[in-house]
Amino acid sequence: MAMAQNTIQDNLLRLKEQIGDAAKRAGRNSEEITLIGVSKTHNAAAIREAFDAGLRHFGENRVQEWEGKRSEIASLPATWHLIGHLQSNKAAKAAKLFHSIDAVDDLALAQKLDRACPELADGRSLRVLLEVRVSGEETKSGVSETELPALAEKVMALERLNLAGLMCIPAYLEELEKVRPFFARLRELREQLEVRLGRKFPVLSMGMSHDFAVAIEEGATEVRVGTALFGIRHTAP
Repeated sequence: MAMAQNTIQDNLLRLKEQIGDAAKRAGRNSEEITLIGVSKTHNAAAIREAFDAGLRHFGENRVQEWEGKRSEIASLPATWHLIGHLQSNKAAKAAKLFHSIDAVDDLALAQKLDRACPELADGRSLRVLLEVRVSGEETKSGVSETELPALAEKVMALERLNLAGLMCIPAYLEELEKVRPFFARLRELREQLEVRLGRKFPVLSMGMSHDFAVAIEEGATEVRVGTALFGIRHTAP
Protein backbone atom coordinates (compact mmCIF):
# COMPACT_ATOMS: atom_id res chain seq x y z
CA MET A 1 0.00 0.00 0.00
CA ALA A 2 1.40 3.39 -0.98
CA MET A 3 1.97 5.93 1.76
CA ALA A 4 -0.31 8.95 1.81
CA GLN A 5 1.15 12.20 0.51
CA ASN A 6 0.98 13.94 3.88
CA THR A 7 2.94 11.08 5.45
CA ILE A 8 5.77 11.47 2.97
CA GLN A 9 5.59 15.21 3.45
CA ASP A 10 5.72 14.83 7.23
CA ASN A 11 8.67 12.47 6.92
CA LEU A 12 10.48 14.92 4.66
CA LEU A 13 9.92 17.77 7.10
CA ARG A 14 11.20 15.62 9.96
CA LEU A 15 14.27 14.63 7.97
CA LYS A 16 15.05 18.24 7.15
CA GLU A 17 14.84 19.09 10.84
CA GLN A 18 17.18 16.23 11.71
CA ILE A 19 19.59 17.29 8.98
CA GLY A 20 19.50 20.82 10.33
CA ASP A 21 20.18 19.64 13.88
CA ALA A 22 23.13 17.49 12.78
CA ALA A 23 24.56 20.34 10.70
CA LYS A 24 24.26 22.71 13.65
CA ARG A 25 26.13 20.29 15.92
CA ALA A 26 28.93 20.21 13.35
CA GLY A 27 28.94 23.98 12.87
CA ARG A 28 27.76 23.60 9.31
CA ASN A 29 25.04 25.13 7.16
CA SER A 30 22.25 22.63 6.41
CA GLU A 31 21.97 24.15 2.93
CA GLU A 32 25.30 22.45 2.13
CA ILE A 33 23.68 19.02 2.48
CA THR A 34 21.64 17.34 -0.25
CA LEU A 35 19.01 14.79 0.69
CA ILE A 36 18.70 11.99 -1.86
CA GLY A 37 15.48 10.03 -1.55
CA VAL A 38 16.24 6.36 -2.15
CA SER A 39 13.25 5.42 -4.25
CA LYS A 40 14.26 1.87 -5.15
CA THR A 41 11.33 -0.56 -4.83
CA HIS A 42 8.92 2.37 -4.48
CA ASN A 43 6.57 3.20 -7.31
CA ALA A 44 6.36 6.30 -9.48
CA ALA A 45 3.42 7.66 -7.48
CA ALA A 46 5.49 7.70 -4.29
CA ILE A 47 8.32 9.48 -6.09
CA ARG A 48 5.90 12.09 -7.40
CA GLU A 49 4.51 12.60 -3.89
CA ALA A 50 8.00 13.20 -2.56
CA PHE A 51 8.70 15.62 -5.41
CA ASP A 52 5.48 17.50 -4.69
CA ALA A 53 6.58 17.72 -1.05
CA GLY A 54 9.79 19.44 -2.13
CA LEU A 55 12.39 16.71 -2.73
CA ARG A 56 14.51 17.14 -5.85
CA HIS A 57 17.10 14.33 -5.74
CA PHE A 58 16.27 10.63 -6.07
CA GLY A 59 18.42 7.51 -5.99
CA GLU A 60 17.76 4.22 -7.75
CA ASN A 61 19.74 0.99 -7.39
CA ARG A 62 19.02 -0.81 -10.65
CA VAL A 63 18.86 0.38 -14.25
CA GLN A 64 16.09 -2.06 -15.11
CA GLU A 65 13.86 -1.01 -12.23
CA TRP A 66 14.25 2.67 -13.09
CA GLU A 67 13.37 1.99 -16.72
CA GLY A 68 10.12 0.40 -15.56
CA LYS A 69 8.80 3.50 -13.84
CA ARG A 70 10.69 6.30 -15.58
CA SER A 71 8.06 7.01 -18.22
CA GLU A 72 5.57 8.15 -15.59
CA ILE A 73 7.88 10.71 -13.97
CA ALA A 74 10.69 11.51 -16.40
CA SER A 75 9.19 14.96 -16.99
CA LEU A 76 9.80 15.97 -13.37
CA PRO A 77 12.68 18.49 -13.11
CA ALA A 78 14.54 16.29 -10.64
CA THR A 79 18.06 14.91 -10.46
CA TRP A 80 18.28 11.14 -10.85
CA HIS A 81 21.16 9.27 -9.22
CA LEU A 82 22.20 5.67 -9.77
CA ILE A 83 23.43 4.68 -6.31
CA GLY A 84 23.72 0.91 -6.70
CA HIS A 85 26.49 -1.18 -8.21
CA LEU A 86 26.47 -0.83 -11.99
CA GLN A 87 27.24 -3.77 -14.25
CA SER A 88 29.52 -2.75 -17.08
CA ASN A 89 27.15 -4.12 -19.74
CA LYS A 90 24.56 -1.56 -18.62
CA ALA A 91 26.92 1.41 -18.49
CA ALA A 92 25.85 2.99 -21.79
CA LYS A 93 22.18 2.78 -20.86
CA ALA A 94 22.83 4.17 -17.37
CA ALA A 95 24.70 7.15 -18.80
CA LYS A 96 21.57 8.13 -20.72
CA LEU A 97 19.08 7.51 -17.91
CA PHE A 98 20.79 9.16 -14.93
CA HIS A 99 22.33 12.54 -14.16
CA SER A 100 24.88 11.01 -11.80
CA ILE A 101 26.49 7.59 -11.37
CA ASP A 102 27.34 7.50 -7.68
CA ALA A 103 29.10 4.14 -7.26
CA VAL A 104 31.92 3.89 -9.80
CA ASP A 105 34.69 1.59 -8.54
CA ASP A 106 36.44 0.40 -11.67
CA LEU A 107 38.33 2.07 -14.52
CA ALA A 108 36.78 -0.11 -17.22
CA LEU A 109 33.32 0.96 -16.04
CA ALA A 110 34.34 4.62 -16.03
CA GLN A 111 35.70 4.28 -19.56
CA LYS A 112 32.43 2.77 -20.79
CA LEU A 113 30.49 5.64 -19.21
CA ASP A 114 32.84 8.12 -20.85
CA ARG A 115 32.36 6.53 -24.26
CA ALA A 116 28.58 6.71 -23.86
CA CYS A 117 28.57 10.44 -23.12
CA PRO A 118 28.95 11.71 -26.71
CA GLU A 119 25.57 10.16 -27.40
CA LEU A 120 23.84 12.26 -24.75
CA ALA A 121 21.43 14.65 -26.40
CA ASP A 122 22.36 17.72 -24.34
CA GLY A 123 26.12 17.28 -24.58
CA ARG A 124 26.51 17.38 -20.80
CA SER A 125 29.32 15.79 -18.87
CA LEU A 126 28.30 12.97 -16.57
CA ARG A 127 28.83 13.40 -12.86
CA VAL A 128 30.40 10.40 -11.16
CA LEU A 129 31.46 9.50 -7.63
CA LEU A 130 34.00 6.87 -6.69
CA GLU A 131 32.76 4.29 -4.22
CA VAL A 132 35.40 3.46 -1.61
CA ARG A 133 35.46 0.27 0.45
CA VAL A 134 36.21 1.86 3.83
CA SER A 135 35.16 -1.02 6.06
CA GLY A 136 37.54 -3.53 4.49
CA GLU A 137 34.86 -6.10 3.70
CA GLU A 138 35.94 -8.00 0.61
CA THR A 139 32.32 -8.82 -0.18
CA LYS A 140 31.50 -5.12 -0.48
CA SER A 141 31.84 -3.29 -3.77
CA GLY A 142 34.11 -0.28 -3.93
CA VAL A 143 37.72 0.54 -4.71
CA SER A 144 40.24 -0.13 -1.96
CA GLU A 145 41.87 2.78 -0.16
CA THR A 146 45.25 1.93 -1.65
CA GLU A 147 43.92 1.84 -5.21
CA LEU A 148 41.80 4.99 -4.87
CA PRO A 149 44.42 7.60 -5.87
CA ALA A 150 45.37 5.84 -9.10
CA LEU A 151 41.74 5.29 -10.06
CA ALA A 152 40.81 8.90 -9.31
CA GLU A 153 43.67 10.19 -11.43
CA LYS A 154 42.65 8.01 -14.38
CA VAL A 155 38.97 8.94 -14.10
CA MET A 156 39.89 12.62 -13.99
CA ALA A 157 41.58 12.15 -17.36
CA LEU A 158 38.28 11.06 -18.96
CA GLU A 159 37.10 14.32 -20.45
CA ARG A 160 33.38 13.56 -20.55
CA LEU A 161 33.14 12.57 -16.88
CA ASN A 162 33.00 15.00 -13.98
CA LEU A 163 34.56 13.34 -10.94
CA ALA A 164 32.78 15.17 -8.12
CA GLY A 165 33.81 13.20 -5.05
CA LEU A 166 33.55 9.99 -3.06
CA MET A 167 30.88 7.75 -1.59
CA CYS A 168 30.82 4.81 0.80
CA ILE A 169 28.45 2.25 2.29
CA PRO A 170 29.93 0.99 5.57
CA ALA A 171 28.66 -2.08 7.34
CA TYR A 172 25.31 -1.64 9.10
CA LEU A 173 26.02 -1.11 12.79
CA GLU A 174 23.42 -0.48 15.48
CA GLU A 175 25.88 1.51 17.60
CA LEU A 176 26.34 4.70 15.65
CA GLU A 177 29.64 5.60 17.26
CA LYS A 178 31.09 2.43 15.75
CA VAL A 179 30.24 3.60 12.23
CA ARG A 180 31.57 7.14 12.77
CA PRO A 181 35.23 6.17 12.04
CA PHE A 182 34.29 4.97 8.56
CA PHE A 183 32.70 8.31 7.70
CA ALA A 184 35.66 10.16 9.15
CA ARG A 185 37.97 7.97 7.07
CA LEU A 186 36.18 8.83 3.82
CA ARG A 187 36.56 12.52 4.65
CA GLU A 188 40.28 11.99 5.30
CA LEU A 189 40.68 10.13 2.00
CA ARG A 190 38.96 12.98 0.17
CA GLU A 191 41.31 15.51 1.79
CA GLN A 192 44.37 13.43 0.89
CA LEU A 193 43.14 13.08 -2.67
CA GLU A 194 42.66 16.83 -3.01
CA VAL A 195 46.24 17.47 -1.91
CA ARG A 196 47.65 14.74 -4.13
CA LEU A 197 45.72 15.67 -7.28
CA GLY A 198 45.58 19.43 -6.76
CA ARG A 199 41.84 19.95 -7.10
CA LYS A 200 38.72 19.97 -4.98
CA PHE A 201 36.25 17.11 -4.74
CA PRO A 202 33.18 18.76 -3.20
CA VAL A 203 30.95 15.71 -2.72
CA LEU A 204 30.99 13.21 0.15
CA SER A 205 28.00 10.89 -0.25
CA MET A 206 27.62 8.88 2.95
CA GLY A 207 24.98 8.07 5.51
CA MET A 208 21.58 6.38 5.21
CA SER A 209 18.33 6.31 7.19
CA HIS A 210 19.80 5.03 10.46
CA ASP A 211 23.14 6.86 10.50
CA PHE A 212 22.91 9.98 8.31
CA ALA A 213 23.15 12.36 11.28
CA VAL A 214 26.57 10.94 12.23
CA ALA A 215 27.63 11.13 8.58
CA ILE A 216 26.69 14.81 8.48
CA GLU A 217 28.69 15.45 11.64
CA GLU A 218 31.66 13.89 9.84
CA GLY A 219 31.29 15.97 6.69
CA ALA A 220 28.68 14.36 4.42
CA THR A 221 27.42 16.65 1.68
CA GLU A 222 24.87 14.12 0.40
CA VAL A 223 22.87 11.60 2.43
CA ARG A 224 20.85 8.75 0.94
CA VAL A 225 17.59 8.11 2.79
CA GLY A 226 14.93 5.59 1.85
CA THR A 227 13.03 3.98 4.71
CA ALA A 228 12.88 7.12 6.83
CA LEU A 229 11.27 8.94 3.92
CA PHE A 230 9.17 6.37 2.04
CA GLY A 231 8.64 3.76 4.73
CA ILE A 232 9.29 0.02 4.47
CA ARG A 233 10.42 -1.02 1.02
CA HIS A 234 8.07 -2.93 -1.24
CA THR A 235 9.13 -5.88 -3.33
CA ALA A 236 11.03 -4.70 -6.38
CA PRO A 237 9.14 -4.97 -9.66
